[in-house]
Amino acid sequence: MTARLATFVALALVAGAATVPVSTRQAPAAPAAPAIDPKEMAAVEKIRARILEKAKTAGAAAAKAYTVTVPHTTATFAMAPIPAGEFEMGSADPKAPADQKPTRKVKVDAFWMMTTEVNWDAYLMWTFADQANEQKNPDVLVDALSRPTAPHLEMSFGRGNEGFPAISMTPHAANKYAQWLSTKTGEFYRVPTEAEWEYACRAGGAPSLPEAELGEVAWYQKNSPTNEFTDGTYQKLGTRKPNAWGLHDMLGNVMEWTADQYAPYAPGPAANPWVKPTTSYPIAVRGGSWNDPADRVNCTIRYKSDPVWKERDPQLPTSVWYMTDTEWLGFRLVRPAKVPSAEEMYRAWNNGVEVDPY
Repeated sequence: MTARLATFVALALVAGAATVPVSTRQAPAAPAAPAIDPKEMAAVEKIRARILEKAKTAGAAAAKAYTVTVPHTTATFAMAPIPAGEFEMGSADPKAPADQKPTRKVKVDAFWMMTTEVNWDAYLMWTFADQANEQKNPDVLVDALSRPTAPHLEMSFGRGNEGFPAISMTPHAANKYAQWLSTKTGEFYRVPTEAEWEYACRAGGAPSLPEAELGEVAWYQKNSPTNEFTDGTYQKLGTRKPNAWGLHDMLGNVMEWTADQYAPYAPGPAANPWVKPTTSYPIAVRGGSWNDPADRVNCTIRYKSDPVWKERDPQLPTSVWYMTDTEWLGFRLVRPAKVPSAEEMYRAWNNGVEVDPY
């Protein structure tokens, strides 16, 4: 047993109800914000020009749901409009964990959000270029993008691919997938901030549901069916009821990456807050999963990434692409209503802290 796994086992025995592995090690002191790579910025500026050109041709974007087929593939995804608004972020429940406090008033600009997490069907189109027919349909901007190295493990772990959520990717992989998708479609996509995620999860309603109702919208520990591989597993996307804004699986099934460094909440009101990462751990994760009890599956619960999530990674240093021990973790993307600056795009796709320091 490795030191990392021994730490996880010891903590799990103490925590009892905890289902997400964590270690006790302290992350290195946060460095200054990563510098911008001129070569990568030049590529981002070209992608932004493509996005602006498409926006000009398409005209003003209407705030309505739409579906996209990734060019030259059969992979599709649906986007739901999320209106601009204001909400009380965090939990006022006295029993809520301290990292959900203090509550504060947050304003969020309008955006679209994927109605489900990214599925394997679409994710593998990026992982393997030939599956997206890119050799037959060359694109110099797409060809220049980073792609994952081949995994050392089968990353669905036998749980199934078609129609299921993609899992076990790093934040860097999620960001680079967003850049690939943006380049392919001519529309800007990125990982949501914590504020955007919680706002969309609440959909104008309460941050949590009574357990009697939770099973209607979420796959969680109590209703997650077993199969021949595991005592519980993820389920096909969109098989539970959506929330009021048409979003499926915001609660349960798989947790979701956000764009934020996990950090204590700052007091006071804020507009479009984003805690930009300056170190690889911890990054904020939301929603709870099929592996979590009901009280850990709601809109305000926060998880933080940990090096032990790469326990089975045989590489040294560990991969920037795969979280080998997170069969309960995926992501979905958002598309802001307003096209951001090139630097904002760069920061969304390149947080600069993908190398694991452990």
